[in-house]
Amino acid sequence: MDKEMTSLKETNSYDEVPLPDGANLIGSRWVYAVKLKPDGEANHKARFVAKGFSQVAEEDYLETFAPTARKTTVRMVVQEAVNQEMLIHQMDFETAFLNAEVDVNIFIKPPEGYTKEQNTVWKLNKGLYGLKQSSRLWNTLLDKFLCENNFSRSMSDNCLYTYFDNGKSILIVVWVDDLIICASDINLMQSIKQKLNDNFKMKDLGQISYFLGIEFNVSKGCIKMHQTNYAKMILEKYDMIDCKPKQTPCPLGLNKELGNNSPSLSENTLYRQIIGSLMYLMTNTRPDICYIVSFLSQFMVNPTFAHLVLAKRVLRYLKYTLTKGLTFVKSSDGSAIVGYCDSDWGGSLDRHSISGYCYVLNKKGPLISWRCSKQRIIALSSCEAEYVALTVAIQEAKFLRQLLADIQGCTTSGVKLYADNQGAIALAKNPVHHQRTKHIDIKYHFIRFAIEEGIIDLQYIPSGENIADQFTKPLSCVKLADLSMISGPSV
Repeated sequence: MDKEMTSLKETNSYDEVPLPDGANLIGSRWVYAVKLKPDGEANHKARFVAKGFSQVAEEDYLETFAPTARKTTVRMVVQEAVNQEMLIHQMDFETAFLNAEVDVNIFIKPPEGYTKEQNTVWKLNKGLYGLKQSSRLWNTLLDKFLCENNFSRSMSDNCLYTYFDNGKSILIVVWVDDLIICASDINLMQSIKQKLNDNFKMKDLGQISYFLGIEFNVSKGCIKMHQTNYAKMILEKYDMIDCKPKQTPCPLGLNKELGNNSPSLSENTLYRQIIGSLMYLMTNTRPDICYIVSFLSQFMVNPTFAHLVLAKRVLRYLKYTLTKGLTFVKSSDGSAIVGYCDSDWGGSLDRHSISGYCYVLNKKGPLISWRCSKQRIIALSSCEAEYVALTVAIQEAKFLRQLLADIQGCTTSGVKLYADNQGAIALAKNPVHHQRTKHIDIKYHFIRFAIEEGIIDLQYIPSGENIADQFTKPLSCVKLADLSMISGPSV
């Protein structure tokens, strides 16, 4: 607590003043937390925060939104860093929010035992943690600093900053007060670190090893992203650490497994907690559980006992694949975005089709982007279901193409996208209208424009080779193993 108060004083975060008549006094409290270091050691922290819920709109705050980096951006930056043999380090801002000045008058109740005079309150000068606008104020300040130092902010992801000079480059990914910094050589790395240290109180964590719960194993020409410790923590939390492992995340007869007579759970908290825990794995480093987690997340309001059994089966699969992650290796062919798209026509119980896509940045993998989602419409044919899935996949392809252009500092070639439905490919490449397709909404014909503009090169691939297949339906352990590209090579 004393350390926190010292930080507040050093940054001139407040002035002690009498409360003006009619001013809103915002509450405050201490927040205590135990954060784990990469080696598992506990780090005890205390932070004095504002009770932001007691703020009054237009009086105590104006705008509040602040961006965070997309996970896809992190993965693409890591792959590019490996391809270009860049150094990849991380830094952390200490008391980041206390660097930004507030934009309105804010009065807060001071902590007991730390005021010099009675009947006084704190008039904040800096963005104290807990205020609704603090994250925005900090992001605005950091953005201004980086832009003034010749960095360019990506239009595809506002938390990606790039710097290019004579064939050398720096890439910075911002996640609130955490930075991933990639630099072409050690001199560039030291240069940007020095500038940050000159303007902010920084913690240099050296070569990246642990970022937002994701572990990084770095070796020459290779980086593995995984969440082994997080997966172990999940298994321990739900008493599954000694469970019998399963080779697949879900059974082949998924709908039969659920049945019609399974009773509803009297309490759904445990089910929700398991699915939420799995989602963090799924969105970061475990695309192999994407389909089943997306499927189970549909039943958060009224899950049955059968749904809970399936959720625990995913935990059993985690036990079997505890160290699985994404392995990024250097590609001799450079970076080229390649995508795979698939659909499962009428695969849901309500007859809605399932869309799935995934993208890699080189032939060896691993995936940098993936998605499984239920289609909003009810498709009348497998061709229509695939056509709708292609539309969603191409939206992501356009984003990835622009993001890669920002990272490389130059225009990129079109994206090669593979699908396994000949009818959908023909429909996308030819402006035909007939009885079975005339009803398709105009927004889905966005595909044709992307092909005409050279943004997308749509090609056929046999179903057995389409790695997006596992985002639309359950697969056997043999088929799952065949699609090894999903995680990159084994090293």
